[in-house]
Amino acid sequence: MKNTKKFKESVKKQLPLTGPESRTVKDLMDWYCNNTNTHGCRRIAVSRGHLRRWIWICFTLTAVAIIFWQYTLLVMSYYSVTVSVMVKYQTLSFPAVTVCNINPYKPNTTISLLDELNRQARKILEKLYGFCTDCGSGNFSSRSLSLDDIPVKTRSLNLLQDMSLIKVETAKDGQLVASDIVTDLQYRISGTAITRMYNNMDLTSLGGQGHVGFKVCNQGQDNCVIYTFNSGITALQEWYRLNFIDIMAQVPNEKKAEMGYSADELIVSCMYDGQACDSRNFTLFQHPLHGNCYTFNSGNDGNILQTLIGGNARGLKLILYTENDDYNPFLFTSMGAKVIVTDQNEYPLIDDVGLEVQTAMETLVGLQLTDSAKLSQPYSDCTVDGSDVMEENLYNKSYSLQICLHSCFQKEMVNSCGCAYYEQPLPPGAEYCSYEKFPGWIYCYYQLQDKFVNERLPCQDVCKEPCNSKDFEITKSLAQWPSGASEAWVIRLLDWERGLNGTLSKNDLVNLAIFYQDLNWRSLSESPANSIVTLLSNFGGQNGLWMSCSVVCFIEIWEVFLVDILTILVRNWFRKAKLWWNKKKEGQEQVYNQNRHTGHDNPVCVEDEDPPTFHTAMQLPCVQTGEVPSTPPPQYDALRIQNVFDEQFSDTEVN
Repeated sequence: MKNTKKFKESVKKQLPLTGPESRTVKDLMDWYCNNTNTHGCRRIAVSRGHLRRWIWICFTLTAVAIIFWQYTLLVMSYYSVTVSVMVKYQTLSFPAVTVCNINPYKPNTTISLLDELNRQARKILEKLYGFCTDCGSGNFSSRSLSLDDIPVKTRSLNLLQDMSLIKVETAKDGQLVASDIVTDLQYRISGTAITRMYNNMDLTSLGGQGHVGFKVCNQGQDNCVIYTFNSGITALQEWYRLNFIDIMAQVPNEKKAEMGYSADELIVSCMYDGQACDSRNFTLFQHPLHGNCYTFNSGNDGNILQTLIGGNARGLKLILYTENDDYNPFLFTSMGAKVIVTDQNEYPLIDDVGLEVQTAMETLVGLQLTDSAKLSQPYSDCTVDGSDVMEENLYNKSYSLQICLHSCFQKEMVNSCGCAYYEQPLPPGAEYCSYEKFPGWIYCYYQLQDKFVNERLPCQDVCKEPCNSKDFEITKSLAQWPSGASEAWVIRLLDWERGLNGTLSKNDLVNLAIFYQDLNWRSLSESPANSIVTLLSNFGGQNGLWMSCSVVCFIEIWEVFLVDILTILVRNWFRKAKLWWNKKKEGQEQVYNQNRHTGHDNPVCVEDEDPPTFHTAMQLPCVQTGEVPSTPPPQYDALRIQNVFDEQFSDTEVN
């Protein structure tokens, strides 16, 4: 037992000391790096080459530094007991407010242009319904012309004659009869011969009163459409609007600005944030149907007003003079003003999203700003600034879906009809449609409008929704203004200030207030449900749970399965290529040596069967190809030493 213990101790002394029993720190570190589960340290120990070892040292030290940095932040956050309170007063930019008179032009400036059109409209009402509005010497028809350079003769006579109103009725025999309201000309038509716009006319079920519409034809007059309406009011207004824009498209913008209302005529009183303002704080904006409009806080001069406090007292307050007696009775049937609230970079689409404000009322408009931000590709098919939309922006303002659709329709209008639609901006190199130059533009417009509504144009496919937008949610409240107690002095004072000599009434005035309800700016933004950080965290959690892998472990796998395997494959390929090259080189040398020794056709050796000659006598005999005799192995039994006691043991052996 003692010998066994001593043997173990001697063997143990001869084995190298490892672990905590190591003699030096280097031995201890070598043992730790070769046996630890920490991947980086082990790779430092087993890596071959100084470059690879230094790379692993850098990776490991970086990981350790990040771990200690995160530990420090977590500990500081855990033991932090201080509380900081920050009070911030938020300011919002006041929006751009555009106001228009619903009636676009003063009547005394449009008599020469619209006199024949108004006369035809009154005649249609008289023949169709048996009454006439303003047939005498009313205010609308008795004004004198103030612009001398506007031609007296109207240019719409051909259009009025070619596109007269028609009443479609059912005869006793069941056939359809079309009656020209102006000329009383009647003719029979068949349902199959009529092209119906928007499928709005049921030819088989016309009522006793029939349907009112108008006929439009293409430029060659070989294809016509009867466009009908269920209401005579709608038919008359649409017919009047088409004639109106055909006339106004030929009037220069400078003349239309003179025909409309000036800022001093429209704006009676202005106050913003408790301070007075006037027409100098407004910017002119010309609208095709509403004439001269004016924008407050447009930002064209580089200055945008800010709002520090919400509420009615800190907003914009306006009193507008709309002059009720000047209204065109056929163009618009409503009375008051149109208002739109937009951002400074947006185009005021008054007809699309404008707010109508009525007269003799105080209208309070409270605003709530909402800023929306969507994610672009690949999360949604929206555009950031419209630069990736293959459609030219004709409005020279920030991109929006409505602007893109209007621009696309205008482009299709120019390409299909040869002219531009009056209610939208004019493209470069084009001109507005007029019946004098483009007789079939109305027919072409309705055909194109039908394709647009039924999404047969590429506009809906090309245009995209914007990713970023500012929306002003509006809360509207109304109150009668002025009150019965204050009407006498308010109306009298405003009448005296404007010099109207007692003709002002409350139906001519609009009282409007626009303000932020509060300064709570709501922001709606989208964020990806699965970001890169979330994806890496999920991968790390799964790998740590099932395989105990970390980032350093993945670097090890990348090194072994990519770098090392690739290195081995390249090394083996290089070795095989080198062996192939060496064999090829040796073969070439053997061929060269053979050719070198047999160059004189003299045999080196001769066979025994060759006849003896003088030359063969001087040569060596050939090597024998037979087996060489070998020496037999020695007899080892003869060398064996016999023990002298062998025979004795054999003699004394007991059988």
